[in-house]
Amino acid sequence: MSGPEPNTQVVMELKALRDRVPQLIGSLVASTDGLLIAHDLPAHIEPAGMAALTAAQLSLSHRLATTANGGGFHEVVVHGEGGDVVIYAVGWTASLTVLTGPGANVGRLHLESRPAARTIAELLAALTGAADPAAANLQTSNPK
Repeated sequence: MSGPEPNTQVVMELKALRDRVPQLIGSLVASTDGLLIAHDLPAHIEPAGMAALTAAQLSLSHRLATTANGGGFHEVVVHGEGGDVVIYAVGWTASLTVLTGPGANVGRLHLESRPAARTIAELLAALTGAADPAAANLQTSNPK
């Protein structure tokens, strides 16, 4: 494979996402079991701890969506006083978590983050040696 390694490409995608979205303060990709894959977080946020919190929220959100609607999980938005935390499913095995400052345009965030989640799913599929995301059981949510 020519070009940067897949993990380096994931970090590059996270940095590009920060460049495209005003008030995005950080992001990370974690496995569904809470292991950190890549991050672009500010120094005051501990990446491994945030990955573990993301996995816990992802598990609860998936369970809630399945119980309430019988369908799969796509994303969850947590609005806080100091900003928002949005977790997007990156296939069945990972998640993309983005952190914003107060007053961020969540619509714009979705428009930029959903395609980024699909790209990251493809990069992770390449990392696992799968020919495509479906082969690695990595199917991302459909944009709405």
